[in-house]
Amino acid sequence: MRFQHKVVIVTGGSYGIGEGCVRVFHAEGGHVAILARGREAGEKLAHELTTRGPGRALFVPCDVADAAQLEAAIETVAREFGRIDCLINNAGAHPPATNIEDTSLEEMEALLRLNYVSTFAGCKFALPHLRKTRGTIVNMSSMVALVGQPQSVAYCATKAAQLGLTRALAVELGSAGVRVNAICPGNVDTPLMRSWASTLPDPASALKRVADLQVFGRMATIEEIGRIALFLATEDSSFLTGQVIEAEGGACLDY
Repeated sequence: MRFQHKVVIVTGGSYGIGEGCVRVFHAEGGHVAILARGREAGEKLAHELTTRGPGRALFVPCDVADAAQLEAAIETVAREFGRIDCLINNAGAHPPATNIEDTSLEEMEALLRLNYVSTFAGCKFALPHLRKTRGTIVNMSSMVALVGQPQSVAYCATKAAQLGLTRALAVELGSAGVRVNAICPGNVDTPLMRSWASTLPDPASALKRVADLQVFGRMATIEEIGRIALFLATEDSSFLTGQVIEAEGGACLDY
């Protein structure tokens, strides 16, 4: 019960890595706010977890690319639970493979708003509450922010921006006791991953190729990434800030 009676906001928390974070924090006694666009999935997850206990789960509809919606959602959570102890900036998107020549400036700007500006805004709007609790921020970036990825220059750039924000904000907020860290997941078994595989001629073979990239011969589960986020949000990591945790299952080893 490492998060008992504390409150976490997870953006994009209705599925994928966000859902993994929601389930892990809730199982540790936390009150969890699920911010997402998908009402059906968000309400279903919130109902399931609240019914089960021990913590509560609240779904707050929110498009994080809309700063006004995001600010209002964060204030809703603060009113409902009376505090905020952790913000997990997880919401984002990975566009289909596209080279830089075929990526319009409008597409780049829209992705920047979704993947990076929403992270900046989430930190800004949650900070008054996090100062009170000496809370934590966890930014969900990506391994490709560090190593690059073919035909994904826009995505990689937005995810790398999150890392610069993480380090600068950690310096800025250290004296307030607010810690800021980032996770760079590699290949994770999510609905998005399986949806991508389903577009290929042999989905099973594609998933196996991805799994074999890790030294364990498998992808991460969403709960494994959630447990890293929990570590960063608790006193277990009390002397860590401005750090980037590369959760890639050894995929970048043995180069």
